[in-house]
Amino acid sequence: MLSVNPFAVAGAALPAGFLQWFLIIMILAVVVGTLFDVVHKGSARYFFANMRKSRSKGRALGSGEMVSIAVQTAVVDVLASGEFCNQKRRVAHLFGMYGFILYVVATAVLVFCYPAGAAPAPAIWPALWWLGALLVLVGGYWFWFFIRVDVAAEGHSPLRLVKADLFVLSLLVSVTLAVLWAATGAGTGLLFWLYIIATIVLFGGVPWSKFAHMFFKPAAAFDKRVARANGTAENLPTQTRDDPAQRERHSMELLRDAPMDMGLGIKRDAPRHY
Repeated sequence: MLSVNPFAVAGAALPAGFLQWFLIIMILAVVVGTLFDVVHKGSARYFFANMRKSRSKGRALGSGEMVSIAVQTAVVDVLASGEFCNQKRRVAHLFGMYGFILYVVATAVLVFCYPAGAAPAPAIWPALWWLGALLVLVGGYWFWFFIRVDVAAEGHSPLRLVKADLFVLSLLVSVTLAVLWAATGAGTGLLFWLYIIATIVLFGGVPWSKFAHMFFKPAAAFDKRVARANGTAENLPTQTRDDPAQRERHSMELLRDAPMDMGLGIKRDAPRHY
């Protein structure tokens, strides 16, 4: 089962080119949905305007510094998901992120390079498809049932749904159906068409989900690092009390000389249904 191309099995019973055109349409849906999301929310306009403001008020950064910031952003913020302070959340996100990348790349290779009637796919590609799918499910369901703030801290039911859950939920449903479909023979029955519908919701729902954030979050992380490096820090005060002017900002005299880590003892115990 782990070495069989499930898309070639299904493709033998479908019109020629069906799966290839379906993937192309899903790719276009992501591109169009992301562009719509960026224009609708003004994300690109905000980042470019903020970058110009930052450069005009902060010190000039050399090309070497900019390259260093770009590398740090790619390695720490993107590849290692460094923005997550909660280690469980970080690991779950890494499982889901790298699993999704493996799953999508393996799907594209299996569909476009080894369609029905072509030479069998090398065993490594179906294995990577399964590995990616299982990583998504482990990270996704771990997050859904145990890490979500409204579940872990506020005591809400894991079955409670809000609009912000569209991306995670549609991803989990799509990949779960994919695994069930492939495990039961990869035919073109009910599971296959449910898988197709869930995938349409996942990629077609980009403007209404968090899917597009994976494209502009690296830009936001890069912009944040540039702001820190050139001294503007998005025009916010720096988080230090070494500067007398920063100490005087506090209305309570006890806080003016307090250490920066004062009050962080609350992080020793994770909130559980407060």
